[in-house]
Amino acid sequence: MIYLLLSIIASTLIFIIFKLFDKYNINTLQAIVVNYFTACLFGLLMYDKPIIVSEIVSSKWIYGAIGLGFLFIAIFNVMALTAQRNGLSVASVASKMSVIIPIIFGIYVYNEGVGAQKIIGIVLALVSVYLSSIKSKNIDNPTKGLWLPILLFFGSGVIDTSIKYIETTYLPGNSIPIFSATIFAIAFVIGSTILIVKAIRKPFRFPVKAIIGGVILGITNYFSIYYLLKALNHESLESSTLFTVNNVSIVMISTLLGLIFFKEKISKINWAGIILAIISIVIVTLA
Repeated sequence: MIYLLLSIIASTLIFIIFKLFDKYNINTLQAIVVNYFTACLFGLLMYDKPIIVSEIVSSKWIYGAIGLGFLFIAIFNVMALTAQRNGLSVASVASKMSVIIPIIFGIYVYNEGVGAQKIIGIVLALVSVYLSSIKSKNIDNPTKGLWLPILLFFGSGVIDTSIKYIETTYLPGNSIPIFSATIFAIAFVIGSTILIVKAIRKPFRFPVKAIIGGVILGITNYFSIYYLLKALNHESLESSTLFTVNNVSIVMISTLLGLIFFKEKISKINWAGIILAIISIVIVTLA
């Protein structure tokens, strides 16, 4: 249970850090690149065996790690933009409601049972993302600004599905740190390449605050993944129960912190979406 609690805390802190980047004018992409370098270092430090590059390259999970590296850098940027432009509640709902996608994947790939309860939960989940994302200023044009939370929803879902599939199919329990470090290393290389191309086209500054912010984000990001994988490996916790507690807690805590510390305005429609999100997570994962 302690692993689950630590994963919830770390995941919630990520949304807050992104919000603080916007407040203190920290370049998000620069900080994210530093974040992945930091997270990679932590993964290597947490690995208690000799690091043999040839074994990593020849491992069964390497192609999954490469794909996740691309997704991590892309969706992390989308998450940051969603938190900054749409608010903490929208970002948390869009990313955490994506639990529906691995559930749908499980129905088709693992032939898991599907009934009226799951279908109702999935429909409610999709509606909740829409309702929680609508802002009062866009009420006359409700689709405006929805592309970020929708992209975050599907991207996070693909990441969660891929992590769970690789963890259950290819990943030995003692390989979690090196697997995580490899994903972060690939994301760092991709992000660095983007920054280099940008610098060639137009030189820019790389301020110290971006490095500090990236280091803080990297430590938090690493442990959000590490403790989630540790919790999934724990025999006393079923994945359905774990995802229920994890996702509902993050949505609720992020919403409350957005209200208290960032004075975010949440309309009645948004509240309806947040409540639907919590209900749908419980319905689907306990079906």
